[in-house]
Amino acid sequence: MSKENNEVPAFAGTGVKPRGTYPLTRRAGDFIYVSGTSSRRADNSIAGVDILDTMGTKHLNAEVQTREVIKNIEKNLAKEGATLKDVVDVTSFLVNMNDFAGYNKAYAEFFDQETGPTRTTVAVHQLPNPDLVVEIKVVAFLRKQESHD
Repeated sequence: MSKENNEVPAFAGTGVKPRGTYPLTRRAGDFIYVSGTSSRRADNSIAGVDILDTMGTKHLNAEVQTREVIKNIEKNLAKEGATLKDVVDVTSFLVNMNDFAGYNKAYAEFFDQETGPTRTTVAVHQLPNPDLVVEIKVVAFLRKQESHD
């Protein structure tokens, strides 16, 4: 996106630049689509990766990653004027279904069973970085403001 037309860059919400040629969010009428989001930070570190010893043994924490993923989604929605309350559908990708309990615990901190979005959770073989164990994409619904010029 060019600066000449004062558009906000696709990565303005989180500071994270996409790893490919796609926007982090895309609006279509009253719907906002958020691309698959991870716990990657603007400095390319990944939340939820704990180094356990001097040998570099890692613990990949799905609960921490899920929490950070949802916070990143929240930031990306904010640049569209939306919040997590506007989310109507969630698709989650877990590398290991044994991580479901931690993922579900963190998810429940943000969404309610009665008023929250629909959700699909699937297992995947791998994600773009070996330290990622959770990726989530969402669809939000927010009526466009009509201009009264």
